[in-house]
Amino acid sequence: VPVNPSFLPDTLREQTSDLVFQVPLKGSPDADDLLIYILIEHQSTVDELMGFRVLFYMLLIWDGQRRQWDQERVPKSERRLRPILPIVFYTGDRRWQTPLTLEAVMDLPEAFARFVPTYDTLFMSVKESDAGDLQKAGHTLGWLLTVLQKEHASEAELSRVLTKAVSELDVLERVSVGEKREAIIYLLSLILHRRPAVEHESLVKLVERHSPKVEVTPMAASMAEVLVERGIAQGIEQGIEQGTRETTIKNILSVLAARFPHHNREPVETGLARIQDSERLTQLLLAAAQTERFETLLEILEI
Repeated sequence: VPVNPSFLPDTLREQTSDLVFQVPLKGSPDADDLLIYILIEHQSTVDELMGFRVLFYMLLIWDGQRRQWDQERVPKSERRLRPILPIVFYTGDRRWQTPLTLEAVMDLPEAFARFVPTYDTLFMSVKESDAGDLQKAGHTLGWLLTVLQKEHASEAELSRVLTKAVSELDVLERVSVGEKREAIIYLLSLILHRRPAVEHESLVKLVERHSPKVEVTPMAASMAEVLVERGIAQGIEQGIEQGTRETTIKNILSVLAARFPHHNREPVETGLARIQDSERLTQLLLAAAQTERFETLLEILEI
C-alpha cells in the first residue's frame, strides 16, 4: 500500500514522481509486522548524481520514521528502522552507463573506500527491456511501460501497441475500476505531453474506443485545458521577467496557438511586428491570455 504522505518529510513529499510503498516481506516469521519501503524513481535523463539522490531519499524516509517515533513516544526497545528497497525506472533513450554508487562521483583514495556508504539499487532501463518480459507478469504496469517504450515511434506503431495495452486492461485479473482509470490517465498524459498535437485527437479516440467504461474524451479535454493554462502562465512569466520585445511577441503567439489553434495568427504577427513599446506588448500578452474571443485581440491591434 502507498505510504501516507503525512509520514514523509516535506522535502520528499514534494517529489511527486517518486513513490513509496509498504509491502509485507515474504518468508519472514514476523511477516505481519515487518514491512519494506520501495522507492521508485522515474528518471527520463541520465543523472550522474542518482546514487547520491537515492541515498538522500532513503535517509529522509528513515529520518521521517525517527521523528514519528518521537511524536508517538515509541519505546526505545521497539525502535527499528525498516529496510528500503530502492528501484530506479529509467525511461530515457540514452544508454545509462553511470554506476548508481557514491564512488562514481568521488575521487576516492583507496584508503578511504571503506568509509563510503555502500548499498545496492535495482535498475531497469525501460527502453532496453524486452516487451515480453514487461508483459509476462500480467500487471497493468507492464503494459503501460510497453506503451512508454514506443513514445517516439511512428503514430501507426504507437497506435498498435496502445490498442493492445488498453484492450489488455479489460481482461487482466485483479484490475479495479480505479486502477484502470489511473492507467488511462497515464496513457492520456503520455499522448498529450509526448506526441505531436496533430495526433492527439486520433490517439485519444483510439483509447476511448477500447475503454467503453471510462469517460476518456472529457478526461482528456480537462487534462488539455490544464496544459494550456500552464503554457499561458509560463508565457506570461517569461515575458514579464525577460522583458524583451522579441520574447514577448513570441510568447503572445504561443499563447494564441494554445488557446486558438484553428485561427490564422499571421495578421496578429504582422500587427505585433509594428509595435516597439515593450510595455504595450506585455499588456497584449495578458490580453491574449484572458480574452474569450480571438477577434477581440484583432480589434485591439486594429486589424
